[in-house]
Amino acid sequence: MKRFNRLIIEIILIFIALAALTDFMIISDGRKKHGREYRVEIERTANKLETTMLDEDGAFIMSPSEAVRSIDLSNKTYVTNISIFDPTDEENAPSFFTGNSDYSLRLIGGVLFRFDYTPVSTVTNTLLLFCNIIFCISAVITVLIMLYLKFKLLKPFDSLSQVPIELAKGNLTFPVKEEKNKFFGKFIWGIDLLREHLEEQKRNDLMLEKDKKTLLLSLSHDIKTPLSAIKLSAKALSKDLYKDPEKKKEIANGINSKADEIQDYINKIVDASRNDFLNIEVDSGEFYISNVINEIKHYYKDKFSLSRTSFEISEYSDCLLKGDCDRCMEVLQNVIENAAKYGDGRSITIDFAREENCLLITVSNTGCTLPDNEVIHIFDSFWRGSNSKGKEGSGLGLYICRKLMQQMDGDIYASVHDDLMSVTIVLRQA
Repeated sequence: MKRFNRLIIEIILIFIALAALTDFMIISDGRKKHGREYRVEIERTANKLETTMLDEDGAFIMSPSEAVRSIDLSNKTYVTNISIFDPTDEENAPSFFTGNSDYSLRLIGGVLFRFDYTPVSTVTNTLLLFCNIIFCISAVITVLIMLYLKFKLLKPFDSLSQVPIELAKGNLTFPVKEEKNKFFGKFIWGIDLLREHLEEQKRNDLMLEKDKKTLLLSLSHDIKTPLSAIKLSAKALSKDLYKDPEKKKEIANGINSKADEIQDYINKIVDASRNDFLNIEVDSGEFYISNVINEIKHYYKDKFSLSRTSFEISEYSDCLLKGDCDRCMEVLQNVIENAAKYGDGRSITIDFAREENCLLITVSNTGCTLPDNEVIHIFDSFWRGSNSKGKEGSGLGLYICRKLMQQMDGDIYASVHDDLMSVTIVLRQA
């Protein structure tokens, strides 16, 4: 902000310097241009005084003061005043030769006249005034624009500069001041929403971690009892302490029962971890498919043009669908990202079809190397196909997509035809 303030001051100084330079150039040019003209006008005025005041023999036919009053100075460009030297006036005589204005002296009929003049014409003065006004208006407008940018753009953005740093440090309680700003209002609101989301996620993670530790401690304690029983029974059998076959059978059944208990605890751990991971919220409502497709087209058009991948979206009729618009976009983006990752990069297409009051969106890509017997597993959690070697991933993307589509009362499935992989999203119409 300090640099911007310094920039405003520098701009004002530049305008002042330009105005001063322009004035100097105009005045210099005026002096050169009008130097001869004002001398000519003084000579003509002096000649007129002489012809008005004196006759051909040089005798006075009119007093000097009357002759001066007969001269109309309003139509003069340079001469502004005519004074008469009176040597008998001791009080005012010295001031005749002093003053701030430029003047020229003429002796006419034995009388000394002083002609005051401006060396620069009124045209030049008008030009100076006009240029200075233009410079002032330009400077004021420029400063106002700079101040507007400062308070409407730079200052709100500067107030947000600390927010990402605090979020990176884990300080999620850092306040984000709300401002009614048409440029950054939505951005500020989004930053604050992100902060609240991260804060809630952190709180949920801490609660989850606490619950996991509590669960592990509880299960470890519960597992100890059947595990101790198994160890004692196995030790008794290994030392052949029981000779009765029925007793041995009873102990074996006991071991099997305790093993089942441990298996139940393991299943609880697995279910708990899955439930924590699948805590996905869906805001069910209604949305137009064009809202989703337009965002997809806007995002991937430039991305695929850079990679020279043919990306085509078929014609479709806009319709109202049931579900969560953001989650639908998330599913479609996930499917397209997989098509780009596991395809050969030649072509990705999006096609549309309608069946039984449902809209089917099919994303197809060329270069599929996934065996047919693996297609049924691509929606399983943590499962990755044989074509995923050397590619990053967790095996959760399509699993999450299926869960999201199920929560939106839809579906998702895949098929392979030769080297063409197709994933179809099924959405219900409203």
